Amino acid sequence: MSTTVLVVDDDPALLRVLKIGLSGLGYVVHTAGNGVTGLSETALHSPDVLVLDLGLPDLDGVEVCRRVREWSDVPIIVLSADATEDRKIDALDSGADDYVTKPFSMGELQARLRVALRRGSKGSPAGTDSADESTIEAGPLAVDLARHEARLEGEALDLTPREFDFLAYLARNHDRVATQRMILEAVWGPGYGSDIRYLREYAYRLRKKLGDEHGTFLRTRPGIGYQLVTQAEP
Repeated sequence: MSTTVLVVDDDPALLRVLKIGLSGLGYVVHTAGNGVTGLSETALHSPDVLVLDLGLPDLDGVEVCRRVREWSDVPIIVLSADATEDRKIDALDSGADDYVTKPFSMGELQARLRVALRRGSKGSPAGTDSADESTIEAGPLAVDLARHEARLEGEALDLTPREFDFLAYLARNHDRVATQRMILEAVWGPGYGSDIRYLREYAYRLRKKLGDEHGTFLRTRPGIGYQLVTQAEP
């Protein structure tokens, strides 16, 4: 069976070069030009290796790593023109398996792919499917991280990408109180750690879509943060 590689990069010329080069080496190659598409393609194709640029136009590559690691153990090779130690540490701490600095040769990338595939085959027992862990159950709510879909009692919720990320974060930590700072940094990024107006607005929107105007499911913890409550409180 052919090995499938998904390459996520916003440089069309590099995507063409990698698709031609890797296809010539016998790989089945899929490509994506941004982080959101890359996440969708990862869920759709279940590649054997993900080759990921850090400098994407929509999502930072480190954030893409984090999101993929929520539901998949696919080997991730990061590509970046940034050779600083801090950037490498961020990527590796977020779930990347390897870090390749641009520019690079096709021979080097092929060697990195072989190493990543060996690691992946050792880490994933035959017959298992990491996508089985991509759905979070939180009471009546089911959040599919791979497909970026949420259902309440079986009914699909019409959520914006940011609303989905907010709800998914709460669902992943259901019945635990998430502080305002924790939510802001996880959903909006480190630069938004004190901007609580985003939380109030999005919590209001989510409650309307959940049919939870009284806040019995999505609870506000005044001065602290929010909590998705799925168990009866004492």
